[in-house]
Amino acid sequence: MTPEEPPPLPVAHDDREDGRDETPNERADRNWDELLQELRVMQTGTQILTGFLLAVAFQPRFEDMDVFQRDVYVVLVALAALATILALAPVGMHRALFGRRRKPELVKVATRIVKIDLVVIAALTIGVTTLIIDFTVGRTAGVIALIASVVAVGLLWLLLPRMIRRALSRRDT
Repeated sequence: MTPEEPPPLPVAHDDREDGRDETPNERADRNWDELLQELRVMQTGTQILTGFLLAVAFQPRFEDMDVFQRDVYVVLVALAALATILALAPVGMHRALFGRRRKPELVKVATRIVKIDLVVIAALTIGVTTLIIDFTVGRTAGVIALIASVVAVGLLWLLLPRMIRRALSRRDT
């Protein structure tokens, strides 16, 4: 070792071949922190949509909604409640399991819940957009908004990450 080279870092247990030197507990802590950040973003969006939906029922024009729009509205309120419950579930689980050395299991289950919540939030976002356009512009525009929203979610939430993963795996080989 020459004087200008730094001394080698101590080697921690590398539990995966991803270039990170961390113990399983360190990995679980990092993954939990990342999940919490995702949940914060998801919860903010869900709160905004839920607040909008709750305010709609108390507007004078709520009476102008047709049966289809009211049915969609009720489904959207249920989806908003479900999205909130799902987003809070990992926090409740963490509280129940706190101090029991079960963070790896918690991260695994919470990851599944977050994925389910993303599907619910996608449906909620698509539905709210559809309802607003349907009510303000008309049914045809609402259907167009529905299709456009489904395509946007499909492209940005599903196809784009898949394309990035594929490009990175080709680059790494």
